[in-house]
Amino acid sequence: MDDDLPPTATVEPARPIRGRGAASNPEGRFESIRHHAEDDGWSSQLLDQERPRPRTEVTEERARSVISRNDSPDIAFSAAINPYRGCEHGCIYCYARPSHGYLNLSPGLDFETRLRAKSNLAEVLRAELAKPNYVVSAINIGSNTDPYQPVEKQWRLTRAALELLAECDHPCTIVTKNALVERDLDLLVPMARKKLVQVFISINSLDNHLAAKLEPRASAPHRRIKALRTLADAGVPVGVLVAPIIPALNDRDMEAVLEQAADAGARCAGYTTLRLPHELKQLFREWLALHAPQRAAHVMSLVQQMNGGLDYDSNFATRMRGQGVFADLLRRRFDVASRRHGFGWARDLRLDTSCFVPPRKPSPQGELF
Repeated sequence: MDDDLPPTATVEPARPIRGRGAASNPEGRFESIRHHAEDDGWSSQLLDQERPRPRTEVTEERARSVISRNDSPDIAFSAAINPYRGCEHGCIYCYARPSHGYLNLSPGLDFETRLRAKSNLAEVLRAELAKPNYVVSAINIGSNTDPYQPVEKQWRLTRAALELLAECDHPCTIVTKNALVERDLDLLVPMARKKLVQVFISINSLDNHLAAKLEPRASAPHRRIKALRTLADAGVPVGVLVAPIIPALNDRDMEAVLEQAADAGARCAGYTTLRLPHELKQLFREWLALHAPQRAAHVMSLVQQMNGGLDYDSNFATRMRGQGVFADLLRRRFDVASRRHGFGWARDLRLDTSCFVPPRKPSPQGELF
């Protein structure tokens, strides 16, 4: 087929899109049809023009269940809630991107522009918590996608879940990289007094220029530090997650992030290294070629050294922290900095599960009393 193309024909290369992490929309691993773009020569004059920016589309989803369970030995929680599928933050390194394939959507631009909102989340959560055989354990909000991504301003699903958890004294943890979490202080502060909540702010760099490319629609690093301080000053226990650490890209900021987080009031800290499951390998390599071409080979060499020679190793024992010399160096650096600032481990805080009171089951007759 290529031999039949006119001599001037070129394939349009991937280019950065302002406000988005991914630059392309590759098919998910479950799709049976593959698309390959070819330029017939007529649109060559458009290559130098900026492509229109893809807009965020949110589709309502009626969930059948909202509490997901896991038994992974390297994850500190067993129950989680994710109000949204996909994430507008657009973090190019997000390990959740391949999950969009289950919706027959791309882990690329689709993941950050074509979102699903579980509009009946509070209703279904109430029913699940009211089951006679329900066993209470701290629920993590935001294990897959960020619960405070920009669309939460309109949909308020995370707040609805928090209102219900607060109503029945159910413990929870929150992971976010968005300062929007400050909006819910009126719920978080009373829960904190009862030892029912802990918030983790994810900050992997203090470089605004790098963050704008790595995680284009998340709050800027300095704004996350400010949110951490606001929560801590209000009495909400907060921790910092330096995640993910990308070798030769943002690892230099580890100690500075921990120092500023400690000064802002963080009580504990954790970290993970870059994970590249499934289609994420291709997307991250493409991002490196666009944004850090001179460092791309070095970054991927170190990534492979930390994963037994592969782009990604799913072994539970090593997938979060890596292996090898560079991974050991990161571990020692983190341990030294954590001791210096008096941090405990991210999973050390014990939330209270003894006060839980199951909510009433939804009734078609409503509430009389």
